[in-house]
Amino acid sequence: MYKEPIFLKPVFQERIWGGKKLHTEFNYDIPFEQTGEAWVISAHPNGPSIIKNGPLAGKTLADAWERHGELFNKNENNSEEYPLLVKILDAADDLSVQVHPNDQFAREVEGVPYGKTECWYVLSAEADAELVLGHHASTREELERMMDNGEWDSLLKRIKVQAGDFVYVPSGTIHAIGKGIVILETQQSSDITYRVYDYDRTDAAGNKRDLHLERSKEVTTVPHRDAEVNPSKKTVDNLTVKTLVEEQYFTVSHWQLDGKATQKLDHDFLQVSMVEGNAVIKVHGESYPIEKGSHFILPYGLESFELIGTGEFIVSHT
Repeated sequence: MYKEPIFLKPVFQERIWGGKKLHTEFNYDIPFEQTGEAWVISAHPNGPSIIKNGPLAGKTLADAWERHGELFNKNENNSEEYPLLVKILDAADDLSVQVHPNDQFAREVEGVPYGKTECWYVLSAEADAELVLGHHASTREELERMMDNGEWDSLLKRIKVQAGDFVYVPSGTIHAIGKGIVILETQQSSDITYRVYDYDRTDAAGNKRDLHLERSKEVTTVPHRDAEVNPSKKTVDNLTVKTLVEEQYFTVSHWQLDGKATQKLDHDFLQVSMVEGNAVIKVHGESYPIEKGSHFILPYGLESFELIGTGEFIVSHT
């Protein structure tokens, strides 16, 4: 059906901590003063991407997955919902401290197919920007006591980050993106969030956002262990591919293009986000311009493609 990339239109989400960088840095026409998220490759019911080109133009990625599974080599082994979700987040303020469940908990308690393991590639960060990643409790009893007593400064583990950093966040990890950070997030296609702490913020009506402490206590991994990733890098034909993480749910890579490069499509499908530069992708002799903020899927059966130009990409697959 497709002999070309499937280009996707972002879906924007208003957030109390959002800002304007999705417009200023990516030139997106954002609909909110506090636009926190662009769901750029999504088949999730809370924000499915719209296909921009080809025979399915105007349909959602969820429609394509459901009705045209051949585009993704969908079969009895991967017949659940579309597995991945890619976002760009603009944290003009601190995000709430939160945690996500694993697949088993999500299925048994929430009735959805996926928990949420995620990872972050830092696109930009202000000086001294930091994340919450993990906690200092040694036992579940200590975790619960510190949560109940609001001992957040003692409980939460923080790390500083800068542009180009990569962070892997397995389900069960307490985490939060800090003020002044823009990230590209690759995750399981899940929207389950248990909010642990929200700095006692209130909305325009003076209401605090709900917390989910009991669920958080159930799903948090204790004690916290920093996730191990073993990046690898190779350069072929003007394309440097740095594999950032390769694990159960997804493989995520950073591509640096400087010239012309030909790549084979060795996976069921490939998700591609251009985060810097300008280039052209050629498929079956046809050329398609791409730029910072372009997002597309290379569907099953394309075999190979050519990239020409200069830029950076975050690329993922199952």
